[in-house]
This record gives sequence, structure tokens and C-alpha cells, in this order.
Amino acid sequence: MAGFAAGRYAAIDLGTVTCRMLLTDVDAAGCLHEVRREYRIINLGEGVDAGGRLSQAAIKRAAATIGGYRAIAEAEGGPVRLVAFATSAARDAANADELVRQVAEAGVALRVIPGEEEARLSFSGASMDFSGQDLLVVDVGGGSTEVVAGRGGATVARSRSFDVGCRRMTERFLRSDPPAADERRRAAAWAREQMAPYFDELRAAGLGWERVVAVAGTATTAVSLIEQMRDYDPARVHGYRVSRAALAEQLERLAALPLAARRDVAGLDPDRAPVIVAGLQILLGVLDLAGADAFTASETDILQGAVLAAAGGRWG
Repeated sequence: MAGFAAGRYAAIDLGTVTCRMLLTDVDAAGCLHEVRREYRIINLGEGVDAGGRLSQAAIKRAAATIGGYRAIAEAEGGPVRLVAFATSAARDAANADELVRQVAEAGVALRVIPGEEEARLSFSGASMDFSGQDLLVVDVGGGSTEVVAGRGGATVARSRSFDVGCRRMTERFLRSDPPAADERRRAAAWAREQMAPYFDELRAAGLGWERVVAVAGTATTAVSLIEQMRDYDPARVHGYRVSRAALAEQLERLAALPLAARRDVAGLDPDRAPVIVAGLQILLGVLDLAGADAFTASETDILQGAVLAAAGGRWG
């Protein structure tokens, strides 16, 4: 491929649960050469589903984290083009402009991107290693889930962003500790009701997929749990095939544990423990709607998609 502006890029993804940064060099062919990653759970979307606003504490956490990421990127040396974007929680919040303002004071221009753009960027990053394959890409986030059908290395065929995310599901339904069986049933039924018509549309349009690729924290955590990783290893996670049976086993295991015990499970970031049951439930539901017996975990996702868009002159 041609038409990419070579240089060093940083992409910052401010999600409902996590805030991440990818620092990478891009060559003229559009190949990425990773320099550094940063990851922090900041729970920007805490309470947004019910109240419709970001808390001042969450905004301050986000601004401080993003400002710190900017300093890290600049300290690595060389001129850096930085792009930063916020997703579901910021889309839902009436005071997202306050978030944008405080992040700007930290020296970073933040865009609140629509769900359709989030889906497109996720597909671009996730499909990098699966050129020519018919894919279904799934991104389970804190406030939303993106499901995208298309061919790797080509254009998206159909995409949809659903207001179904692990924090949103947890706050709406999973209020017992551990979650009660009827809460989980209602949560699963709600997610299926939201997403099932889209899968009907895909099939009616004659679209199919030979591989389900799942990105972001829920999917990669599933691998880390199966492998009982005390130290997270992206190289072991990327390309790992998780069967439906293995995913369901992890879901049942974690759903039976109270939160305090869940925090101590090998392979699970303690700060993700409050929302992991919902995340795995959503991912399992997507597999069932897709009629898939497994998913492939990908460490390339919306961050790589954003870098490629910036380097290709397609950002903003």
C-alpha cells in the first residue's frame, strides 16, 4: 500500500473503562513498528448510564492520564503526531464538552467519535493480519459493543455500534455479589434483543464470515484467564483461538465468585473484576448470534486503526 505519511504517531483511546495509548512508527507502506504501549483502567463511564453525566472525578482522572501519556510519547524522542479520541461514555454524557476542555488544558485535542467511526477504526486495526478473509470483528467495550462484517484488507460491508457494554450491563442488571442467576438471564436477554436483528440483516444480505475476531479488554482477558497469566504477554494473546466452550467455562467460573475473590484470579486485572462477568456474557452472546464455535483474539484494534487513519490522511 502507498500514500502513508511516514513518522512517529501516538493514538490515545479513552474508553468507558480503560484509557490506552499506542506509540508507533509508521513507514511509507503503512507498516507499523510499535515503540510502546500504555494502559490504565480509569472508569470514565462510572454512573453515566444512569445519570447521563461524567463525574468531575472521572474527568480529572482522564485528563491527568492523557496528559501523562502525552509526556511519555514526547519523552521517547522525535516529533510525534498525536490523535486522541473518546467513545461510548463521552458520546452519552451531557457534559462531554467539559471533558474535551480539561483534556485540551493537558495539551491534547480530544475527539468524541461516533459509533460508526469507532466500528470502522476497530475493523481496520483488527483485520491487519487477516487480509482477504471474510471477518466478523467484535469490540466489547464498557459502554458499547461494535460488530463489523467485512473482508480483511478491504472495505467494511456492514457495521453497527450497540449501546451494550460491560459497564452498562453491570450497572443495569448485575447488582448482586456474585451476580444472581435471574440477573444474568435478564442481562443476556437484553443484549440478545438489542443485537439479534443486526445478525438477521447480515444473513439476509448474504454476508458470512470464516473467522470471528475479538478485540479489546474482554477478549484479551479471556485468553489471559485461560492461560492464567500472572504477567500479561501480548505476544501470547495475539492470534489465540478461544473456543465457545472455554469462554463459557471462564464465564461460569467468575460469575460464581464474589467480587473480592474475583480480584485475586490469575490472569485478571483486579480493576477489571467488577465488569468482567458482563463482558464475557456479551462476548458469548455475540458468538451464539454469529453461530460461531470460537473467536480469535487480536492485539491490533482501534488504536492501530486510528494510527493508519492519521498516517493516511483520513483522521477527523
